[in-house]
Amino acid sequence: MDTRDKGKATVDDVPVVREYPDVFPDDLPGIPPERQVEFRVDLVPGAAPIAKAPYQLAPPEMQELSTQLQELLDKDYRELNKVMVKNRYPLPRIDDLFDQLQGESWFSKIDLRSGYHHMRFKDDDVQKTTFRTRYGHYEFVVMPFGLTNAPAAFMDHMNLLD
Repeated sequence: MDTRDKGKATVDDVPVVREYPDVFPDDLPGIPPERQVEFRVDLVPGAAPIAKAPYQLAPPEMQELSTQLQELLDKDYRELNKVMVKNRYPLPRIDDLFDQLQGESWFSKIDLRSGYHHMRFKDDDVQKTTFRTRYGHYEFVVMPFGLTNAPAAFMDHMNLLD
């Protein structure tokens, strides 16, 4: 049934969505394409690899861990963040962003679905994201949430799209 028959608009009714379907896919692809900006993990000189044994967990906690591993939404990267070289890429100030909107009549909000996951890791740095659990070893091939330089790398990528 066509929802447009009842006067309800859909995203497909927006001309720009019809004109650029590759920018607005129904489903996201598995691994993002290579882009100008790759996420890198530069370590401070002399930093040793971080290796921690999996925590001992009670059976209900093990089930929760299994559930969370399926989602892979976030990872505790505090130890890695401590030894990463900090990227000083300038992030915009929120008040400056609002100043740019002053006097405008039309606004658009595009929420990049899992935006960080659209950026690949530099191949040499994938191993630095490795973490282990009782269910195995895992590593990210796309930029996860929680790493020190993720906001700066994402902002750099967004600025290239201007």
